[in-house]
Amino acid sequence: MAAVKIENICKSFVPGKPVLDNVSLEVTPGELFFLLGPSGCGKSTLLRILAGLVKADAGRICFDGVDITELPPEKRQAAMVFQNYALWPHLSVFENVAFGLRILGVKGKKLQSEVMDALDTVHLADMAERRVPSLSGGQQQRVALARALAVRPAVLLLDEPLSNLDARLRDSMRSEISRICRERQQTAIYVTHDRQEALSMADRMAVLQNGGISQLGTPRELYDHPANRFCGSFLGDINFFEGTVADGMITTAFGKFPLAGAVAGANCAAIRPERIRFVDAGTCGAFAATVISGSFGGDNTQWQCEAGGVRFAVLETASPERHSGDTVYLKFDPDFLLAMK
Repeated sequence: MAAVKIENICKSFVPGKPVLDNVSLEVTPGELFFLLGPSGCGKSTLLRILAGLVKADAGRICFDGVDITELPPEKRQAAMVFQNYALWPHLSVFENVAFGLRILGVKGKKLQSEVMDALDTVHLADMAERRVPSLSGGQQQRVALARALAVRPAVLLLDEPLSNLDARLRDSMRSEISRICRERQQTAIYVTHDRQEALSMADRMAVLQNGGISQLGTPRELYDHPANRFCGSFLGDINFFEGTVADGMITTAFGKFPLAGAVAGANCAAIRPERIRFVDAGTCGAFAATVISGSFGGDNTQWQCEAGGVRFAVLETASPERHSGDTVYLKFDPDFLLAMK
């Protein structure tokens, strides 16, 4: 495992249109760190710069304090897992995993041991002699992961590795990747546009927007306390209430409410749908609203409600029957009503 330091990285493919604009961040040894953002935000470009597959226009990268910015990919002690697996279809599972080790000059019993150890880590030791085309998508991704792990990289780089899998396999592989990284204390940097993937797996994460870091922190920090509207919306459903912010309160079209924190220049408040509760009439701090519609999801229902001409979402677990036009009473959790601009 290694510490990673990214300092002032810049990259443009077209002059005057930066893909990465002065990006800096640090990843601690053994950390599973996520780069999250929409298509075109620069996250995959940053990963490829770390791998040495793309050259930065400016800035530097250090692994454990050693500047590796100008080193070729094979000298960086970094291994990459690609979205499309990048396996050799004519080779066996064993030979695919052995490929990187052979390039490093590993031979004989040591080669056999390292390959089988990597396959055992991903629970594919019994498939060493199988050909790649005979494997499922999930098994092929495990082979790609084993190949990267076999060279015992200081840094493991993963570029949207689960995007080609179905939902069930994605869930399974999320658990496997998390398990492997933690068991090996593997420093890993993982690129995805899937917020659920990042929130459920990351130790820390950075949300990228327009080539820069919009916010950095733990999944819970970013979800509960987004720095801006973009981060709030990208990480999940969220309500924004326009209003007048003053003295730690916001005045909206349907009432005045305390805010969890002050933000200079704030002109709205934000709150997640699950932080709004249905309560009895007369409850302190409650306000009346009208049910517009509901989307039943089994263990929860996403309600669309309206108060003072403002529409917003409320997520309720184990919800009773409610109908369009019903008058209900709602209350905010004051710890999660955030000032925002």
